[in-house]
Amino acid sequence: MNSSGFSQYYHSSDEQVIYAHLQYCVDFELPRQLIQRFFNLFIQGGEYPDLAVNLAVGRIVDSDLANIEFQYVLNRSCYILINRWRKNPRDQWAIPELIHSFEQTPSGLPSCWTAKRLRSLVKRFTETEQYQALRRLSKVFEEKIKAEEDKKSDSVEGLISRYPYLYDHCFLTDDSPDEQRQEIREMRMQAQETFEQDLSQYLTFKNTPREQRLILPSVENPTLLTDKKLNFAVKHFTGRIDSYHTYDDLAKIFVNQSQNARTYRTFKEELYEYLTDAVDTKYAKKHFNNRLYRELQGTLSHNDSQKVNDTLVAGTCRKLLNFLVVESPQQPHHFVFLDLSSNLGVTRSIGLLLKIVLICRRVKSDLEKRFSILFNHYATFPRDKVFWLVESLENLNLAFGFNWGKLKFQQPPVKLGIG
Repeated sequence: MNSSGFSQYYHSSDEQVIYAHLQYCVDFELPRQLIQRFFNLFIQGGEYPDLAVNLAVGRIVDSDLANIEFQYVLNRSCYILINRWRKNPRDQWAIPELIHSFEQTPSGLPSCWTAKRLRSLVKRFTETEQYQALRRLSKVFEEKIKAEEDKKSDSVEGLISRYPYLYDHCFLTDDSPDEQRQEIREMRMQAQETFEQDLSQYLTFKNTPREQRLILPSVENPTLLTDKKLNFAVKHFTGRIDSYHTYDDLAKIFVNQSQNARTYRTFKEELYEYLTDAVDTKYAKKHFNNRLYRELQGTLSHNDSQKVNDTLVAGTCRKLLNFLVVESPQQPHHFVFLDLSSNLGVTRSIGLLLKIVLICRRVKSDLEKRFSILFNHYATFPRDKVFWLVESLENLNLAFGFNWGKLKFQQPPVKLGIG
């Protein structure tokens, strides 16, 4: 910009130079870059990389008509950017950011008289009705963005941080670099540790005699389950489910016995008994057990006469998880799990899946993957519309914590003092 006093006139072509420049930039630059460019040109003033544009702004600022005309030039310049961004929902956040840039203070002293004059004109612009109209417009997009964020925070996807076992499957891809994998691994470990600490403190608090609890700081339930449902889940995953054995006990007994199975077919018969032993309900006897039996009979049946081995065991468990939860993102059908959780209850249904993973721990990641598919499938749903899934994710968190995390070394007493 030149450093002389007012020039009497400026040409309308100066406006066109500015408008054409902004039209070009909005076609090729990201909103964040363009907001910075706008700030440098109109608010900071002084040096600007495009000399022709810089001179055009300078002539307008230095003219006798600047007090009247500049506000219209600035207003139209704003709308050139706004009109482009409003058409793309992903760019609408930039509209409030652009208007907020008028509230930022330029750095340093003006580099010349024209830059000083520019800052004065911009300040005057913020007192005009045109600027107030721009602010009102920006509020519309601010509210829209906030509503989207609130909607997201109330949706299933807003819960992702609660479930460390989903991190690998939701935050990584097949081509993720080693550094990213390490970072996600550390995030997962930290989130798991925090959950276990919070749960341990809560269970300790709830097992403290009521008289003592009255003088202790209250400890919040760290899950999204009610106290009653959490109480049941903790007892179920840590207690004796058949009055004699825990889930881990039963898994070890089955693994030892299945080593004597003469054929793969025999192994599947024994696996059926192991899985249905804890599903002794009218629903199971009438519906689920027969369905499970048919599924097992058809699983890798060409190996029925073979000796059972680790590969067959793992393959069988993976097939069962596909059948009981969901097969793939391409075929996200999960009627069996919905039916199971509706009739057995979510905690017992997760317990059934836990029985599978405990006899073949290498398929734990497969179970995690199955639930990441459900999580992504329902990501945009409001939580209260698919609370069966939220309860399932919470129960799985508990099951993993008690059987793989540090919580397994500090299981609470079976009886919890909820209340």
